[in-house]
Amino acid sequence: MFRHIRSNKFWVVWVLIFVLPVFYFFYDDNDLFEITKNLEIFNSVYRNIHESYIEKPKSGELIKTAIDAMLNSLDPYTTYISEDDIEDYRFQTTGVYAGIGGALEKMDGKLFITEVYENSPALENGLVPGTEIIAVNGKDVSKLSLNEITSLIKGEAGTSVQIKFIPFRSNSPVEKTIVRNEIKSQTNVFSSILKNNIGYIRLQSFTDNCASEVKKSLLDLKKQNVQGLILDLRDNPGGLLMEAIQIVNLFVPKDVEVVFTKGRTSNWYKSYRTLENPVDTEVPLIVLVNENSASASEIVAGALQDLDRAVIVGSRSFGKGLVQNTIDLPYNTKMKITIAKYYTPSGRCIQALDYSQKDKNGRVLKVPDSLITAFKTKNGRIVYDGAGITPDVITKPESISNILIDLNQQNLFFQFAYQYALKRATIPTVKDFSLTDKDLDDFFKLLKDKKYVYHSNQESILKEFKVSAENDSIYAEVKKEYEELFNSLSRIQEKLLIKNVRYIREFLEINIINFYYYSKGKEEYIVLKDNEIDQCIQLLSDKTKIKEILTKIEPPKKPFNSEKKF
Repeated sequence: MFRHIRSNKFWVVWVLIFVLPVFYFFYDDNDLFEITKNLEIFNSVYRNIHESYIEKPKSGELIKTAIDAMLNSLDPYTTYISEDDIEDYRFQTTGVYAGIGGALEKMDGKLFITEVYENSPALENGLVPGTEIIAVNGKDVSKLSLNEITSLIKGEAGTSVQIKFIPFRSNSPVEKTIVRNEIKSQTNVFSSILKNNIGYIRLQSFTDNCASEVKKSLLDLKKQNVQGLILDLRDNPGGLLMEAIQIVNLFVPKDVEVVFTKGRTSNWYKSYRTLENPVDTEVPLIVLVNENSASASEIVAGALQDLDRAVIVGSRSFGKGLVQNTIDLPYNTKMKITIAKYYTPSGRCIQALDYSQKDKNGRVLKVPDSLITAFKTKNGRIVYDGAGITPDVITKPESISNILIDLNQQNLFFQFAYQYALKRATIPTVKDFSLTDKDLDDFFKLLKDKKYVYHSNQESILKEFKVSAENDSIYAEVKKEYEELFNSLSRIQEKLLIKNVRYIREFLEINIINFYYYSKGKEEYIVLKDNEIDQCIQLLSDKTKIKEILTKIEPPKKPFNSEKKF
């Protein structure tokens, strides 16, 4: 029976009976022929692999590979979500997962808790940063990968996991049965009062109910009589469209268009308007964006810019103007598919890449400058489509040296913080805490003890040159000069450390603060040290300047969006 079901003949009959009637309403005869032909070819290829390939194929992996390859030919946002990936998808859309609320990292062959959420099962059971995990459900973690350990710890809310660990500042192992709970990222929405009585709200992603969380933060800030507000959407990749619309609604009146979408068919032409009365239409508002602000972040920034409700500050946003819809598939799988483009109130689509246009190497092209069009905001200011959201005020974020990234990836900041916290039960408040010069000297001694070497880009280039020179039999002629240049890299490393001492201090301080004040303490510290936030505070402190930016009509200046391929 099952052999007959797999047969080629049966497949064609199944397509004709069940599938083609559905396609009939959308495709002409030529399309129907192509669909039937290619489904038949695919079935034949798959059947022959399954029956004749030298090694027995893993059917599920084979089909998933085929599906992924098919969807990858469209755009990076049209994706297949397998049953194994459903939990990750759920976390991306809701910000909620079931676990114990901690982050893990392996160092020197040992597994440590590096971060915990307040009120989490981890923290309630003494698993603070610096805790060493020995075993999970009786399995020695030293023999497992981080992914395997994470899979063991995560599970359904209400179920339990057995963890053996050495508490921080202790040498005696403890074993506890910890009940998993739903963990919602407590740092998705962070708010605080900054200097000059400026309110600050940072949104990490547009997950379920994030708009209500932003609203609660806004109401709390208003009780403190804030004189201006910064909505920080930097590095926010987007998320749920309706949450974005509700956040815009906090600042603009009821029944105002926030965004509209247009797809291949009229079914996907939809206009989304504000449905509620706003919280505050007067407070001076800045939306902070960068090159990683995408999708729903750009809807919020673009709508508030078009409506002249906020000054957009930062660097040009990512440029994702595509709308996805999630479709349920059989066997607890899903597909996310691009069904439309979105347009801000002025009528602009900020999509920066045209996935229908690719060069001979298959690389996607940017929307060319010649096709970028000018639009007008409510007050008549000129804005453009096709290149993300261009801020009203451009700021230059401080760049992080590769040597800092290297130190962080090797967990050297964490290791120093671990040793520092071992010796101290408490530290001052986040605002008052700072390291001494002696502490910095101790960190540099740690680097020497660890025999840390920064593997710079220059070193990689030199090594490649040596291989090339040896292949060409000329290395002997330049050996002396090469060795002198290579040895000088250690001196370059010392200079880089000295040059970046301010940032090294900040990286160390934030890692130490994590041991005492956890995730919220880290957020507070980051905001205090942020140069772009300081610029926003200065701008909001000058209400005349804010008004001038939102009403001043300047000659059109197209954003640069070169036709370079990538």
